[in-house]
Formats: sequence, C-alpha cells, structure tokens
Amino acid sequence: MSEAVKTSSLSGAVSPTIPVFICALAIFLLSGMDAAMKSLAIAIGVYNTLLWRSMVATLIAVAAWSAGPRSRPTVAVLRLHALRAAIVGVVLVSFFWALARLPLAEAIGLSFVAPLFALFLAALLLGERIRRQAIWASIAGIAGVAIILSGQFGRESYSQDALLGTAAVLVSTVFYGYNLVLARQQALLAKPIEIMLFQNIFVGIILGCAAPWLAVALPSDLWLPLTGVAMLSLAGQFLMSWSYARAEAQYLIPTEYSAFIWAIALGWFFFGEEVAWTTLTGAGLIVAGCLIAARANPKLAEPIEAAI
Repeated sequence: MSEAVKTSSLSGAVSPTIPVFICALAIFLLSGMDAAMKSLAIAIGVYNTLLWRSMVATLIAVAAWSAGPRSRPTVAVLRLHALRAAIVGVVLVSFFWALARLPLAEAIGLSFVAPLFALFLAALLLGERIRRQAIWASIAGIAGVAIILSGQFGRESYSQDALLGTAAVLVSTVFYGYNLVLARQQALLAKPIEIMLFQNIFVGIILGCAAPWLAVALPSDLWLPLTGVAMLSLAGQFLMSWSYARAEAQYLIPTEYSAFIWAIALGWFFFGEEVAWTTLTGAGLIVAGCLIAARANPKLAEPIEAAI
C-alpha cells in the first residue's frame, strides 16, 4: 500500500484511543461468536453450522451492499474473491471442527500462530525479506505450541480427538497465513463491504456443493442463534476494519490478543472448561512471538479472528 493511501486512511485519527476501544469491542464480539459457533457445531455439526451461517451472512451483506454506493467487480477481482473464499473455507471448516473438540482458550491460543506463518508466506509469495525478528518470533511460537501440546498429553482425559483438534487448528493457521497475504492484495482492489459480500457468497457456493449429501434442515429453535452469530461476525469484521483505517497497527494489535482472555472467560462460563498452566504459558509465548512479528511486518500480524 502506498504512503499516500496510508496517510489518507489515517487522516481522520487525532488519537488512537477511540480506535483501540472499538477494536477491543470487535474482538469481544468475535469471541462471543466463537463461543456461539462452538455450541452450534456441537448441536448440528460443523458443516451445517457453516453452511447456514454463510447463507444468513450473505443475505445481510447483500442488504448492506445494496444500500450504499457500489460498483461491479471485474472478472480478475472476482477470481481473487473466489480464491480467497476457497482458502477461508478451509480455515473455517478446520478451525471450527477443532473448536468442537478443544477447550475454547486452547484453540484460540493455538490459532495465534497464524501471523507467524504469514510472515514466511509473504517472503515466499511476495518476495519480502525475512528479518531477524521473524526468526525469533517463530522460535517463540513453536515453543508455545510445544508447551500446549505437552499439556494435552499430560491430561487424564487426553483423547485422540484432542490431538486431531490440535492438528486441525494448526492446518487452519497455515491456510489463514495465506489468507492474510491474499487479503493484502484484495484490500487494494475492493472495498470491505464488497469483500465481505463476495466472500460469503463464494464460501456458500463452495460449501453448497456438498449439500445433497451433508446438509440437514436447521431446527427452528436455532435460527435466532445462527442469525446472531452472523451478525456478530459481520459487526466484528466491520468494527475491526474501521479501527485499522483510523489508527496504526502498532496501537491495535495488542488489543486483539484480548481474545484469549475472553476465550478463557466464555469457555469457563458456558462450557465449564478449565485452563491448564501449559495453555497459559504456551499462549503467552505465541503472543510474544506475534508481537515481535508485528514489528517486522505489522500488516500481517493479525490474529485469526479478523477474517472469520
């Protein structure tokens, strides 16, 4: 992004206080969305939760897009929307599949590794130089993941499902790292509301291909929670985009890791989940690594929450 664009996008910010508060609110909303998604995934399965959520989110996004100024995207931009939607689809399925099998705090803590993958993917795909900070950040992140894994093997209730859930979170972070690289290209070509609209449309199309075999009718008592999930997701994305347009990433990135605190609280309140010291220690190391990564490349140092 050119310096002119950066200056223009931040010209309305006198102080980062309000954007920081709004970003923290966005993280709270997205954390609540994660907890609700976990409940729905347990009730009707990950596939049907994501399929129906994408349908509801598409209707909301269509209404928002139709209400304001809009332009028809070119074929090249549509291809980029479709590619990113395919990547986001993998992220969503793997992450929420893991969320149904892991404590909320553990899944969120592991997901913070995504920006570290993004740094190396940016070097591979965009030719960006890998700096010393990125290496130290990766070492901290790997150590954090290892500590969280060690805690899993030490549990009396350890199961193969927990190990598979951990693997699924790590798969989602790899694809999300690529998603962040695509998001940088996408942001230069389309407005946020257009991105949200076509992302939900294409995700719905991709998931819909398996509907004849996997889809089930949504129970009537789950329509309201599902609509709430879609609203939380879109509101969180919008508020986060608003914040990043008005304050520098260095002020906003630390607030995004409050998601771990919310995950601990929501996991305990709704699911009775206790947090092991290994999860706290490992997540702390991962967050430290991501903050180091933020100094190397602030645009890629965003947690997984931002796009789901």
